Amino acid sequence: MTDAELLALHREIVEIPSLSGDEARVRARLQALLSERGATTLRLGENLVATVGEGPVICLNSHLDTVPPCPGWTRPPHRAVVEDGRVHGLGANDAKASVAAMTAAFLRLEDAAGRLGVRVMLALTVQEETGGRGAEELMPALRRAGLTPSAVLVGEPTGLDLAIAQKGLLILEIGSVGRACHAAHARALGAPNAIRSLARDLVALEGVDLGSPDPLLGPVTLEPTVVRGGTARNAVPAEAACVLDLRINPATDADALLRSLQRAVSGEVRVVSDRLRPCGIDAGHALVEAVRRARPEARLFGSAGLSDLVFFEGLPGVKVGPGRTERSHTPDEFVLESEILEGCRFYERAVPEIARTALHATRATS
Repeated sequence: MTDAELLALHREIVEIPSLSGDEARVRARLQALLSERGATTLRLGENLVATVGEGPVICLNSHLDTVPPCPGWTRPPHRAVVEDGRVHGLGANDAKASVAAMTAAFLRLEDAAGRLGVRVMLALTVQEETGGRGAEELMPALRRAGLTPSAVLVGEPTGLDLAIAQKGLLILEIGSVGRACHAAHARALGAPNAIRSLARDLVALEGVDLGSPDPLLGPVTLEPTVVRGGTARNAVPAEAACVLDLRINPATDADALLRSLQRAVSGEVRVVSDRLRPCGIDAGHALVEAVRRARPEARLFGSAGLSDLVFFEGLPGVKVGPGRTERSHTPDEFVLESEILEGCRFYERAVPEIARTALHATRATS
């Protein structure tokens, strides 16, 4: 695949809408392209997987879906508008730049895979933006098919720097109970107001010690995000609740932290989801060293944002891809054409370096 064909492919897939749960069209287009170029393709659930070569599996993974367009777009979200080397369009940066760059690199590596003694896998997943169901289902399917990766590169917009650690997410809910009554009589009746109790609890949570910061990932963070309560303007609510977004680090004792949060409040704190765990890999891991040989200038960092990296638990993995994360989910999202081309060249260099590495020597941590 030439550079011109790569850029054309990127524009084409940007123009195929693929909101989470509606990736079938873009998946079909990429499957047809890969099959035409001689790759072995298969569907694992709603995910698309292609392989070339034989031997230990080196996996290039990115996601096909996008978020819905946000307010403020001045260009058509589902058109690839190229201006001064920038490609604007929904998903152009997150993560269709990685999808296109990985697809092109995969096809360019078709002949080299045999010489390197590895199987190169392209795994394009669905529903990453809405919780990662695609990648969560992918890993058990790969194991059943005898295709467990020895190493994984997860394509997300990192500026081709290497995210070697990623925060986990605990979704919590705190609830408060009051006594329903007419608002005009609440004070006389001494009726507790669930919203007022919830407000006191949210203030109290600000004083909880969330633990020591991580050298790469920084502090654990806790943010109230969605509040609900009340049924009418003139009625004291009997209950109120707030969703809490808790971003934790690999060293966080989640159970102890939850106990601390519960002790600080009068309402009940419950866990809504704990499936998105923190993960990381040692900076001296053989995979990290191999990838850095492919891009010596790459910075190592920790990522506060989630990605499908979490679902490759126990496998050596790094998050790295073209584009910039600060452009994701923004009006007039864009990526530079030069970033797409450099991303492809990086993946082309990285796979042979990984293939020459003793991948089994050390393992990821999670």
